Amino acid sequence: MSAPWPMSSVLAVTVLQVAAVVVGGPLLVGLMRKVRCRLEGRAGPPIRQPWLDLRKLMRKERTRPEGASWVFSAAPLVLVGSVAVAAAVAPLLGTAPAFGPSADLFVVVFLLLLGSVALALGALDTGTAFGGMGASRAMTIGALSEPALLVAVLALSIPARSSNLPAIVTRSLAHPAWLASPQRLLAVVALVIVIVAECGRLPVDNPSTHLELTMIHEAMVLEYAGPDLALLKLAEDMRLGFLVALLAVLFAPWGIATTPGPARLALGLVAIGAKVAALGVVLAAAEVLVAKLRLFRVPELMAGAFVLSVLAVISVALA
Repeated sequence: MSAPWPMSSVLAVTVLQVAAVVVGGPLLVGLMRKVRCRLEGRAGPPIRQPWLDLRKLMRKERTRPEGASWVFSAAPLVLVGSVAVAAAVAPLLGTAPAFGPSADLFVVVFLLLLGSVALALGALDTGTAFGGMGASRAMTIGALSEPALLVAVLALSIPARSSNLPAIVTRSLAHPAWLASPQRLLAVVALVIVIVAECGRLPVDNPSTHLELTMIHEAMVLEYAGPDLALLKLAEDMRLGFLVALLAVLFAPWGIATTPGPARLALGLVAIGAKVAALGVVLAAAEVLVAKLRLFRVPELMAGAFVLSVLAVISVALA
């Protein structure tokens, strides 16, 4: 076993991971928009455009619906906080983040679910038809995607004999053959489908649509404005960036810092940035090639992800 990291290095890893998710999330969204525009024959906005939009929203006046309670105001803060805590405990840059022994995959799933529930409650708190419709659809998709996510987590935990994230990453580095195994490939496909659903990307949801019959996430945030809307958009971008980074670490952990040191942390930062950017380009290219599914077809996609995750667990058990 490797020697324990000094507390200063652990704190540095934690701060860098949270900062990378906060800064890199909007940049990832900007990169994906740029790739989509290029593939569609348009110039598109600059990659930093999401940050420019956030700055503009932060300068606007905060407005709230009449009759809304503290739940409406707390939802953006809970959403940002849940993603930030998940980024702090997950091994994105190094294998020794804060609360490493508690950095369980099931804890990360709970934190992400907490943010989703908070956003749905904030939408319901407005008392509008659109808010209730969006919250109902989002919770339906969440109820369908969570089983696939949990079973895929189980498929990753069995070979490592632990659901602890640093342990999974460390043992995957020690056994590179695991990364190319059929069960790992089945789990990665299931997780990609879950990430697409959880982040409201095509083909499950279209983040740029405002058509009443099809929008899911946008219906929940219609009543938000100014700094509250900026926090929500930042949290959504952070969520996408974190999940893509976690996917990259779980299935391609090379480059992550396994020993303390500024050089190793810098290498880990560059490695995770390159992997997230590459995955973002692939996801953006895939979005250009697919159309949004009808709402009644989404359960079929989630059922497919669940079947893939079950097959991954069976493959692990029989291996």
